[in-house]
Amino acid sequence: MKHPAHTILTGGTIIDGTGAPPFSGEVVISSDRIVFAGIPERNRPITAPDSGCEVIDCTGCVIAPGFIDAHSHSDLQILENRNEKLLQGVTTEVVGNCGFSAYPLPEDPQVLRDFANGIFCGDNSWGWSSASDYLASASRSKVATVASLVGHGSLRIKVAGNTCRSLTSRELDTMSGLLDEALQQGAVGFSSGLMYAPGSGASAEELATLCRVVARRGGVYATHMRNYSDTLVEAVEEQISIAEESVCRLQISHLQAAGQDNWPLQQYAIAAIEQASARGADVAFDAYPWLAGSTVLTQVLPQTALDGGISQLLSRLADPVQRESIRTEIKPEARWDGVVITSAATDPASLVGRSIQDIADERGSEPDNVVLDILLEQQGNVNIVEHCQSMENLHALLTHPLAIVITDGVYTTGRSHPRLYGTFPRLLGDVVRELKWLSLEEAVHKVTGKPAAAFHLHDRGRIAGGYAADITVFDPETVRTDASYEIPAVAPAGIRSVWRNGKVVVNAGVMV
Repeated sequence: MKHPAHTILTGGTIIDGTGAPPFSGEVVISSDRIVFAGIPERNRPITAPDSGCEVIDCTGCVIAPGFIDAHSHSDLQILENRNEKLLQGVTTEVVGNCGFSAYPLPEDPQVLRDFANGIFCGDNSWGWSSASDYLASASRSKVATVASLVGHGSLRIKVAGNTCRSLTSRELDTMSGLLDEALQQGAVGFSSGLMYAPGSGASAEELATLCRVVARRGGVYATHMRNYSDTLVEAVEEQISIAEESVCRLQISHLQAAGQDNWPLQQYAIAAIEQASARGADVAFDAYPWLAGSTVLTQVLPQTALDGGISQLLSRLADPVQRESIRTEIKPEARWDGVVITSAATDPASLVGRSIQDIADERGSEPDNVVLDILLEQQGNVNIVEHCQSMENLHALLTHPLAIVITDGVYTTGRSHPRLYGTFPRLLGDVVRELKWLSLEEAVHKVTGKPAAAFHLHDRGRIAGGYAADITVFDPETVRTDASYEIPAVAPAGIRSVWRNGKVVVNAGVMV
């Protein structure tokens, strides 16, 4: 198929990704670049008669930069060319979040796979030895341009195995060297997952040492903090202290106050972030436009129970004394009737879509005991959705000037969270058009220019000459998602077409 010398998008409203007001004009694409964006010269008709020029009428639609999902867990699925994000208008994904990256492989690769498969929805065959190897594979993706963070948990496993103990100085030096190497090979930063073993065993000093490496290489530190519930403020303050000590850019992942008793804490957490920003710290946060989160069921356990990995957890749960010790420390972020199973390793029909409280009532047992029973029955392989946030807090997060909007989408073998299928249409439809929390240009900025700047994606996130021709065209009057917690796998409406690197990849809402 012969591609036109130029493609001209005309008749639409341009929202350029900077937060500037919309304007009418045309966008001209040549090869993989935008060569012009603005009002055409008076003496040159928009629909140039050049036979090598394709003209596309975008009347009634917005022409925006391709959306950037700055917090993605599609580390494996982008290599499988899964299109759930692309159909939302996403053209770039930042993977390697929450301490999980698909590299570097340890001596026994299965240790890394056991650690990450609950988040990656992977099998027992993946893994890359280095950032350069992973990024080389990711560069062949047909659905996304990929930026990767180096996962703290993955680094720890490479150096010391799946253990929550303190590292020796030699081990920390080795981790620092591996992190430095990955950043030189193209990783954009470093992520931690401090509610997941083995990252939960890291001290602030360990993290500060690693963040100094990130700062030296001009990268980003993105953190899934130690706590999002009763010690949320302390968790935020710890990460700010680490960032200020290391002079490292800080991105607080999926900020929220989880659990109704903790909702008032969010304003204090945001205040701490604002104060750090006013002091000169380079700090921001991200959030998703949903009231429920998604994770693995093992996260409600004390993470010391996972020291050594899933096999060690199952051994502990089989021992009555250790099981009882673990049970007394179980701490969900939501009420048990709001903790819903979304995938299970075996017999999913009897579990998926049901809350822990419902299953406990059926079994005539207490919820904390049922959690441990289910983990044993399912060999530790269970995903959940937790309904634990408030609408008022969500409004404060999404409208804050320091916020980036993300999906935090996680694939599962069962019923994935609807954010995997409909986050950006939900932002543009529900949040902008229906609730009027944000203007259209503010919302677009939070998913294009703002994350591009935060993660140093220098040629993405903007409609302007010289930028990569990543473009999403959508109808602002009809864009929406019908994805729900009960039926999440629903394609969005109103995303008319998507270009990635100058090529049409979605047309009329369908992948080309």
